[in-house]
Amino acid sequence: MEVEKKLVHQHTDEKWQDYVDWRGRPALQRRHGGFPAASFVLVVEVIENMAFLANASNLVLYVSKHMHFSPSKSSNTVTNFMGTAFLLALLGGFLSDAFFTTYQVYLTSAAIEFLGLVLLTVQAYKPSLQPPHCDPTNPTTSACREPNTSEAAMLYIGLYLVAAGVGGIKGSLPTHGAEQFDESSPQGRIKRSTFFNYFVFCLSAGGLIATTFVVWVEDNKGWKWGFLISTMAILLSIPVFLSGSPFYRNKIPSGSPLTTISKVIVAAIINSCTNKNSSTAVANMVASPTSFPLQTSKEIEPVKGSQETITHIDPLETLTESFKFLNNAINNNPSSPALKCSIKEVEEVKIVLKIFPIFASTIILNCCLAQLSTFSVEQAASMDTNLSSLKVPPASLPVFPIVIIMVVAPIYDHIIIPFARNITKRETGISHLQRIGAGLILAVIAMIVAALVEVKRKRVATDHGLIDSTEPLPISFFWIAIQYALLGSADLFCLAGMLEFFFTEAPSSMRSLATSLSWASLAIGYYLSSVIVSIVNAATSTGHGHNKAWLSGKNLNRYHLERFYWLLCVLGGLNFLNYLFWACRYKYRSTGSRR
Repeated sequence: MEVEKKLVHQHTDEKWQDYVDWRGRPALQRRHGGFPAASFVLVVEVIENMAFLANASNLVLYVSKHMHFSPSKSSNTVTNFMGTAFLLALLGGFLSDAFFTTYQVYLTSAAIEFLGLVLLTVQAYKPSLQPPHCDPTNPTTSACREPNTSEAAMLYIGLYLVAAGVGGIKGSLPTHGAEQFDESSPQGRIKRSTFFNYFVFCLSAGGLIATTFVVWVEDNKGWKWGFLISTMAILLSIPVFLSGSPFYRNKIPSGSPLTTISKVIVAAIINSCTNKNSSTAVANMVASPTSFPLQTSKEIEPVKGSQETITHIDPLETLTESFKFLNNAINNNPSSPALKCSIKEVEEVKIVLKIFPIFASTIILNCCLAQLSTFSVEQAASMDTNLSSLKVPPASLPVFPIVIIMVVAPIYDHIIIPFARNITKRETGISHLQRIGAGLILAVIAMIVAALVEVKRKRVATDHGLIDSTEPLPISFFWIAIQYALLGSADLFCLAGMLEFFFTEAPSSMRSLATSLSWASLAIGYYLSSVIVSIVNAATSTGHGHNKAWLSGKNLNRYHLERFYWLLCVLGGLNFLNYLFWACRYKYRSTGSRR
């Protein structure tokens, strides 16, 4: 009998708790998870991001030249498309936490993106589905017109189907890969950190292929071929992802995290009002959260000889003093059974509230990043893009930040982090918040450089009498590459830091949704860029001719783009001060990240 019990116990130990395989059976420790499973995710990310960025990086020129949108409207179309794609990552993350596995969400999202790319490919292939071709520089041709209702409908339906698919993939794929590692062991956590670094590396590798080979095909062979390559790539990613099915461990959905958050907040409000109106001491004792133990800083002490800070009690099983109002949600006799909250649920909601200011502080950086696929591309298009005998497409400029990310990411993971780990005695080496802060500083520096380069570009246009000319200016596009490189470095530090920070700090039941905040920050940054452009144009449209709005019209040389960049620089500086305020007060909950 004892032998049978030992065998049962060993068999139970081999299972990953709360994880199943792709068939819904319990996941086994020796068969599922680890880098063999995560490697499939990394390969898929290369393919998927190539399909997405191939269109996003060059889309501003497509809608400008083929759909005859103005530069401002082209930029807004792209920023809205990109913003929607990343914002929908929240939906993908929510579905992954609440109802479906990340495995299921990815496959569904890839099918949706494939359908959207098919529509865009068909439109690019058939001239009858586009506005008639015209030459705005030739006065003898008919005037260019924007798409009619049916043409615009097909364009936007295709774009936003792609955006929906991308959102679902971004909301599920990083979490799916990170969940393959055992967070209960230091080695598992270190490997998970390596995964996030290489996830950004693979994301950049896909972008490199997109902004070189695919963009060259779009510019030289036609957009129909570029869309076709993207369509076939996303189709290829599905069997690649499926081939890893025998190795994946899939987190069992634990219900809607929004339900938990709403329940705790509503219960805290109701119980707070009940406590104030209660007339008996007995009622106050029943409802008071102080009858439960409170965790204070004295309860967290370092163990002698240890490199880590050890918490003597589970922080999610003890009420903390932060956001004390939410402690009112604990009530043995709630007004409704649906409002009964556990200490763990209250503490999980507190964690979400603590990470939200960090999330909000990254939005301005992503507003700056939005310029890489909008105004910066148009700047490069007005400059000399010849590299010896090779003419470089302006949409290939993102190759500079991409190459920097691909070079720095392995150096960071294999050299900088081990060195920092020996000094700080922390598993992560450099804390997540320090990485994010470095990204914010680099973004401000990038905007300073962008403003100075635009001043130089316009001075060249003025000196050569080319202000109103469509000819390329006699200034190399390499000047624009400087801001691309700086923003690429900022993106590496900030995005990798955010992905790991939100995943490790969030409760396990909310990890997909929390990790999706990294993409939501990108989305809001793109939307904010459009809003700022509209506000700037509204505030500066006080005249006509040369005194019209800073960012309006069809001639980029008449824009005051340098002033817009200075504005972003100021906003970025103020945002960094706001970030410091919250980051200095944040206390990590995850092992290995504590100070």
